[in-house]
Parts: sequence; C-alpha cells; structure tokens
Amino acid sequence: MSTDLKVLQVIPKLGYGGAETGCYDIAHYLPENGCKSFIVTSGGELTKFINKEKVKLIKLPVHSKNPLMILFNTIALIFIIIFNNISIVHARSRAPAWSCFFATKITRRKFVTTFHGTYNFNSNLKKFYNSVMVKSNLVIAGSNFIFSHIKDNYSDYLNLKNKLLVIFRGINVDYFDPTTKIEDEEKQLLKNWGIEENKKIILLPGRLTSWKGQELFLEAINLVNIQLGYEAFYAVILGSEQGRDLFKKKLIRLGEQYRMNNQLKFISHCKDMALAYKVSNIVVSPSIEPEAFGRVAVEAQSMEKVIIASNIGGSNETVIDGKTGYLFETGNPQSLCEKIIKVLNLDETTLKMIGTEGRKNIISKFNVEKMCFSTYSEYKKLIN
Repeated sequence: MSTDLKVLQVIPKLGYGGAETGCYDIAHYLPENGCKSFIVTSGGELTKFINKEKVKLIKLPVHSKNPLMILFNTIALIFIIIFNNISIVHARSRAPAWSCFFATKITRRKFVTTFHGTYNFNSNLKKFYNSVMVKSNLVIAGSNFIFSHIKDNYSDYLNLKNKLLVIFRGINVDYFDPTTKIEDEEKQLLKNWGIEENKKIILLPGRLTSWKGQELFLEAINLVNIQLGYEAFYAVILGSEQGRDLFKKKLIRLGEQYRMNNQLKFISHCKDMALAYKVSNIVVSPSIEPEAFGRVAVEAQSMEKVIIASNIGGSNETVIDGKTGYLFETGNPQSLCEKIIKVLNLDETTLKMIGTEGRKNIISKFNVEKMCFSTYSEYKKLIN
C-alpha cells in the first residue's frame, strides 16, 4: 500500500561495513512497502549495486569533516529536502549528521540517527562533536552495549522528548546460508588461497587495524602450535590494510618470528564472504576494543561455523557462550589459545550442534528483515 513517507538516508560512503550495508538494506526495503527512498553519499563500491529504479542516489561530499563543507552540505540538503518533499532524514555518521541536524531544523522535518560505534572522545570539544548523534527525534542504537554507552556518556545531551531505542543490526541470512555453496566453489577458493584441502582453517576476517586484534590472534596461534607440537591448521587473516602498510608488515614479521611462514595466509579481499566462512572450520573475532555489534560473529553463526570472540561489546549479545560459540577473555592470548584447542578437539556431532544453534540464534534475532521492519515501523510512528 502506498504511503507519503519519503526517507533520505545520509552516509559518508557506501562501502561494505555494517553501517553501509544497513543503509543499503533499508533503502531497498522501503520501496517494497510503498515508500520513496533516497540516499546521499560521496560514493563507494556499494553504489553500483543500488537499484536506481527504486532508490534515488544523490552524490555530495558528505564524507568531509571540514566545517565549510558541512555548511555546503547543509545548504544542499535543504534544497534536496524541499524539492523532494522528504519526510525523514536519517544520518548514519557524525559529519553528515551535523548537516542533517541544521537542514532538518530549518525545514522542520523529522531527524533520525543511528549510533553505530562508541566514537572515541578525549576532550569536551570532541564529545560535543559526537553528541550530534543524540540530537535527533529518534536515536537508534545498534546493540544494548551501544544503548548503555549512550546513556553513560551522552545523557547530558539527550532530550527526554526524543526516543532512544535498540534495533539490532541484521544480516541477510539467505546470503549467509551454508546450503547455497557448492563443493566446486569451495575447492576453487582453497586453490586461490594456496591451501591444502585436508587441513583445517582458522579464519580471522576484518580490516587490518590494531584494535581488531590480529597481533593477539598470532600470539594465540603461536601458543596453540607450541601446545600441539605441529601445524595442524592454516591461520587465515582476511582483510584489507586500507593504507596501513606498516601494520601489515608488522604482522608479517610477527608471523615470521613465530615461524608460521607455511601456515599463515594473508588474503586482502574475498568477493564471496559466505564462501570464505564455508571453507573455514573456526572463525575468530579477537577485537581488543568493544565491537558496537560484531558482524563477523553474526555472519559466522549464520554460516553454522563455531565463532570464538572477545567477551566485550556486541559479541556478548550475539554469541551465546558454550551454545552458539565461545567467548574468551579479551586481550588474553592464552585464553584464546585454550578456546581454539577446545574447539579443535570437539567431535563432529558437537560441532554440528553448535552450528545449528548458531544459525537459529541469528535467524530469530539478527535477520535483516527484522531490522528493516523495525526501522520502518519506527519511521511510521515518528510521522504519525
């Protein structure tokens, strides 16, 4: 049934991160429910997959933190809002959120924000800059962890008239479905990676950055090798360095120091992440800082793989310890080592049971359809 609801989402870039895929999913969900959908972004790889017949894509330099560019974007957004008669403006990052804040004040439209991360702050000025994310009519937290973070750190900026609630991020469980992958695809991927088919794979997906815990992972793998006395598996670090060449070199040197040359694989990119999970035996998310949501843990469970994750942030909500995966003491390579050895020693029946429970957990709580429906419902409440 057609409605008069017109939603404009504003995001710096449309890449493959959680905020970006959430924006993309909502944008395509709205037209299926009779709503008009718009995205303002500076670009990104996901833009080429947008259905231009359903979603209006507008390019602006909303990635810029330059005050003059924020002012320019504010003026441009005012014209876009008025010309297209936008009902709701939904900002998904701080710099564009300031432009959206001023533009919605001037045009008197509803303003929504999604608080996607903890946003570091070491001064009152930086905290004020971050506070724009709670100045909206509706503040969406992507997890209970983020909800608590907002209440603990930004209560002075929260308006009691505005709504703050949790809408869990969701993933496409039809894409992350182990039954959709065929054996030939798996063999080809292993060949591309230079991996023997008879060895187990421990996978760490995520961009190469220190807080994602790649160094901790290598320390733990070294401890596992020492205890087992042989290289029983491959350790695959899958993710782009995104310009952090020095950090990647540091990881390579660490691998050489631990004599993992034949065991350790660095893969910069995989166009089929579901397939990457499928060929793996264990997936590790060893972040040393809290994940706002922790997409890796959710995707791994959806693919019926055992996940071992740090016991901080969103992973505490998405992983049921001992049932759908395992949590280890954050920052502790020995704790991670023990969990890896525990999983390596599990029998096939137990592994299958954990995988089944993991997928059930994701389908019931973290399905993209549920996320889209909840967001759409909140949009309607806001207008009504």
